Amino acid sequence: MAPSIFLTGATGYIGGTAHAHLVKAFPDARFVLLVRNEERAKPIKDAYRDTTFVYGSLNDSDVIEKAAAEADIVVHTADSSDNVNAAHAIAKGLAAGHSAEKPGFWLHTSGTNILTWYDHKAGRAGEAPLPEQTYHDIDDIDKILNLPDEADHRNVDKIVLAANSDAVRIAVLCPPTIYGEGSGKVNTRSLQAPELARGTLQKGFAPIVGKGLTEWDNVHVDDLGELYVKLAAATQEPAQRSNPEVFGLHAYYFAGGGSHRWSDLARWIAEEASKQGFLPEPLTKSVSQKEVEMMEGKTTSSWGRNSKGITARAPKYLGWEAKGVSLRETVGSLVASEARSLGLEPHERKA
Repeated sequence: MAPSIFLTGATGYIGGTAHAHLVKAFPDARFVLLVRNEERAKPIKDAYRDTTFVYGSLNDSDVIEKAAAEADIVVHTADSSDNVNAAHAIAKGLAAGHSAEKPGFWLHTSGTNILTWYDHKAGRAGEAPLPEQTYHDIDDIDKILNLPDEADHRNVDKIVLAANSDAVRIAVLCPPTIYGEGSGKVNTRSLQAPELARGTLQKGFAPIVGKGLTEWDNVHVDDLGELYVKLAAATQEPAQRSNPEVFGLHAYYFAGGGSHRWSDLARWIAEEASKQGFLPEPLTKSVSQKEVEMMEGKTTSSWGRNSKGITARAPKYLGWEAKGVSLRETVGSLVASEARSLGLEPHERKA
């Protein structure tokens, strides 16, 4: 019997892509989407006629609880790593609507900014990652589950972990830098790499924090979409759904497909911006962590800190592998897209 899936964030970048991949994989599933209002839902409604919508914000606990209680699977992507109210509502709803005999499954979206805590605490910016800053999502699961409370997203992760029970089976997806065009019907733009490209085009140079040695992992958005599919499919397999390494306190999935230095990405962007005629030369500039955090954007602070995770759980237990094009290969289209959104025209080149 096809599952019932309650998904938050279908108008967003991650949620829209997750929804598109899940619909393709489970065409007979019943989808219930939390959307702010009918106007926001219209593009999705036009594309997916058989979808059910519930309307409200992440503060509408009653709406979220009811939908979670009635769903076989909850896929939470809407401000999921930071919104405490929605996490509590999902936990309460799943517990109320499910039992050990018929458990509910929670696919929760966190993020590997949680791994930047040490650099933040120690005031490290632009430095290379220390060996102890790399976390293996199987071998180091105890360290991951006991990250300090001051780590980003940790407060919400703890709500999710506390919800795990015989009746509520959890899986935490923890993606790094996500890139590529999303496949949802509303927002198809990521944040970290586009904000670096936009800042470069606006300021006339690509910022590099300090020594420029910070590293992050990355994943193509379509590969992340497939990880939701793999986990949803696992809920339908008896051996998988009962495996504590697949769902439960150990089910913490990094989703890396590659890695990059932020300084390399800055240089690639500067080179492309110059090549496309938006900068007179591929200029980069060393800046401080404070300076970069003053730039517009939600993710600018991440460029000066390290986030390193080894993705082993999804390949081992779900057969997942990253297949998308590399981050480097998307930089040309990324720069062109950000330039269009800013209304920029290429400069004429001198002969």
